[in-house]
Parts: sequence; structure tokens; C-alpha cells
Amino acid sequence: MDIKEVVKEKYGEAALRVLNGDNGSCCGPSSCCGPDDPISARLYDPSQAAQIPEDALKASLGCGNPTALASLKPGETVLDLGSGGGIDVLLSARRVGPTGKVYGLDMTDAMLALARENQKKAGVENVEFLKGEIENIPLPDNSVDVIISNCVINLSADKDRVLREAFRVLKPGGRFAVSDVVTRGEIPAEVRQRILLWVGCIAGALDENEYRSRLDAAGFERIEVEPTRVYRVDDARAFLSGQGLDVDAIAPLVDQKFMSAFVRAEKPLSE
Repeated sequence: MDIKEVVKEKYGEAALRVLNGDNGSCCGPSSCCGPDDPISARLYDPSQAAQIPEDALKASLGCGNPTALASLKPGETVLDLGSGGGIDVLLSARRVGPTGKVYGLDMTDAMLALARENQKKAGVENVEFLKGEIENIPLPDNSVDVIISNCVINLSADKDRVLREAFRVLKPGGRFAVSDVVTRGEIPAEVRQRILLWVGCIAGALDENEYRSRLDAAGFERIEVEPTRVYRVDDARAFLSGQGLDVDAIAPLVDQKFMSAFVRAEKPLSE
């Protein structure tokens, strides 16, 4: 099974749990995320949580809060890559107001169904959920002002294509403002995969400098990678112990080397 199919299956299952009325986490007991996980927990403050249906919060599998970090303005058009249950789409829709528009793009039918149900509950009209892949965005060139994403780009097996597509659909001067998992410095190969399976669900996170380089290669400028949560090995202790690893032995090799970050970049006004 390739990465895309693994991601589709995992996130489809998460959505179905919520759609079927599971009152617990959107993730199972062996999952890498959940309401008490240090990555997924406490991303949205109470005032934001009050603006959206509870099921949107339950289905949040993110690692950050791009709506709080992106300076959205009334009237702007926003695209959320890998929109899941719709939490960031619905929050963005309120920020851009009735003269703005927010697209949510997801490849998982169950997540799209959940997102559209959450949209109805929230009574938000300036939103459209699209089925598709972030490597092939179904929108025209130069059509959106801001691209957001919440811990999704690390799941793609072709990140260069994702970044080129993001560049294509952004208007000149448009902003790329995503939350994602990144790494910093050398991590032993035998440990890296297990840690990143915990952090990003799939072992695909880029080193922060490589992220910058790939954005630059796609044509972006004003590139910044700003850590928002730096993870200590204690955050992953229970998970790593279950993987048969000696946590105390690997701690100095991995501590503070994996993090959630806010990644900013802009499309030049003229190419």
C-alpha cells in the first residue's frame, strides 16, 4: 500500500468515527493523535472553538492553527490543502467574511461528508469543499489570495509538486501560510521513522532547511520557518516505549529535533 492509500484509509477512518457518533477522539488508541496528544491538543482557544461545531474539533488531526497565524482579511479567497473535517475552513470563512470565499480540498470522501455536515451546522455559506489531491489542485492559475494547511503537506510523497501547485494557484503577491511538521538536525535513521510516525502519522517530515529550499525552488520568496511547538522526547515517551525502543538511550539523539512549525512564503508580485 502506498503512502497516499495509507493516508486516505487513516483519515477516512477518523472521519467515520465522528460521523458514527463516537464521542471520544477522532483517532484510535494506537493512533498518533487525539485530544490528549501533545501535538493535536489545545490548538484552538475557547473563543475559536465556540465558533465551530463540536464534530469539527473532534476530527481535527492538525499540528497547529494556521487561521490564527495567517493574517486573513475580509474579501480574500483562501484555500485549505487537506481540509479534513473543515475546522480551519470554517474559521477562515468567518475571518474573510461574506465578500470572501474559502475552498477546502480533501481526497477522502468521509472527511468531505463530515466537513459538509459541519458547514451546515455552522450555517456558513461562503465555503466550498472540493474533492481532489493537493498534488493536483482543481482550481485555475492565480485564483486564491492565501493558502493554508494544517499538518498535511508532510503526508505527501511528492512535496515538490504540492509546492509548485500552490505557487500556480496563488495570485501574484499571494501568501502561503501553513502549519506542518519539520525536523531540525540529524536524527538516527532507525529512530527517525518511528518518531515521525508519531509526530506526523506518516514518516515524511522535511528538515526545516530543506523546506526552505523546496519553497525557493518552486518560486516563492520571503520564506520563513517558525517553530510553534518544539517536542521533547517525554512528549513521545509512551509511544516510543511501545515501539520497543530504549527511550532513555535515544533521548539525547532526538530531543527538540522535531517540531510543529508555521511556514510562510509569498508569490512574487511579478515573475
